[in-house]
Amino acid sequence: MLQIDDRRFSRLALFGVIIGFGLLLTALVAVIMAFALNQRSNALVTHTYQVADQLAQLEIYVERSETSSRGYLLVPDPARTQTFRDNSSKIPAATARLARLTADNPRQRENLKRLMPILNTEIQTLKGVIRLAGSGKLDEARRIFAAEVAKKRVNAIRALSTAMRAEEERLLESRSKTVRNFTTILFIILSITAVLLLLFAVAVIVIVRRYTETLLTARNRLNVLNNDLEGAVQERTADLQRAKDEIQRFAYIVSHDLRSPLVNILGFTAELEETNKSLVALLDRAQKEAPQILTTDSLAARQDLPEAIGFIRSSTQKMDRLINAILKLSREGRRTLSPERLKMTDVVKGIVDSLEHRITETGTTVTVDKALPDIVSDRVAIEQIFSNLIENAIKYLQPGRPGQIAVRGFAKGDRLIFEVEDNGRGIDVKDHERVFDLFRRSGMQDQPGEGIGLAHVRALAYRLGGFIDLKSALGHGATFQVNLPATYADQGVRN
Repeated sequence: MLQIDDRRFSRLALFGVIIGFGLLLTALVAVIMAFALNQRSNALVTHTYQVADQLAQLEIYVERSETSSRGYLLVPDPARTQTFRDNSSKIPAATARLARLTADNPRQRENLKRLMPILNTEIQTLKGVIRLAGSGKLDEARRIFAAEVAKKRVNAIRALSTAMRAEEERLLESRSKTVRNFTTILFIILSITAVLLLLFAVAVIVIVRRYTETLLTARNRLNVLNNDLEGAVQERTADLQRAKDEIQRFAYIVSHDLRSPLVNILGFTAELEETNKSLVALLDRAQKEAPQILTTDSLAARQDLPEAIGFIRSSTQKMDRLINAILKLSREGRRTLSPERLKMTDVVKGIVDSLEHRITETGTTVTVDKALPDIVSDRVAIEQIFSNLIENAIKYLQPGRPGQIAVRGFAKGDRLIFEVEDNGRGIDVKDHERVFDLFRRSGMQDQPGEGIGLAHVRALAYRLGGFIDLKSALGHGATFQVNLPATYADQGVRN
């Protein structure tokens, strides 16, 4: 197996930080570009709808003016002349606002330039018709209306209005196409970034696991030598001190150099989610108001982009959990142990009581030996060791077989041996050593976990001056045997 020393690990960590920063920079640029284009596209689309709305409003005023004057010629009613005055008086303001809105478009300015004199002539003609009709010359007014209004200018006004609306629809299609194209490019960039982040996460996990295995192997060797070799105390103390320093440097690198990119990735992922909401809202509005402008690619992007963002988030969250697990192990290694006399029967029963809900839920029977030997050791470490072992026994029951768990213990010289036995699914012989490795699990993975429980148990046992063994066969339960000194003694390493 590839051995990773401090210098190599530091180089790899620095290289990983550079890669992570590059990926974050890529994602940041993509987000900024997407946000800028989204803002501009929203403004342009809003502008297009404003022009269309104002054009429709102008058409309404013209139609109402023409209709009210036509009605007055049919039935001279003063109320209709009031309707004409109300609507015709609004046409100049509506035309002026339409001119302001289309000032940036030469085509629309030309259309409006042709439309305005026709509108002015139309309104003046309608006013003249109404005045003639009001003075008693109804037949002459009707003749002028039929000759000049109904046949000529109304059609010209409608034709120019239609041309202006068509121009705005062309602009909307062009702008929507630009958004679709950029959305596709953004999706590709984010997908590639997600894949690279995943590969980066896998590489970091592999490097960290190998480095951790190197440290744990060193500590295992030192603890074995410490059992009976009093003459090697000084050498073991120096080795443990070096291992402690390595763990502290390792924890510093993980907590600072690796966690910072993760925080940034999670933050930018949230920004991507907010940007995606705006894009989805735009697509939803376009689908509702102009579905013909949407393509299959744009609809697919609305579904695929959230999935890509979720992929980035789940990958970084998993990496964060793994780093937290490593930090937990390193912090435990630095915690100051406080030995005290523990009544192991009471300690184990307290653990069982805390798991009563899970025990009842699974129909498991837990038996605790009433004569467990007392021990002088660190309470927190002891509780963590037996909590992990009993929890695992409850978690990995054999389906169809009522759970049976037994905790017993006995003294052997100046050491105490505790056993946690279950009748669960068991562990294959080839996996006996593997299950104690960090991030390694055995058998069917149908239970939650990151593969750190037994690694943590073994690290705690070593720290208390003991070790842990496993006896098991697949389908026939497992027995974990914890061998600890009856009285913990500080062996010269000040943590």
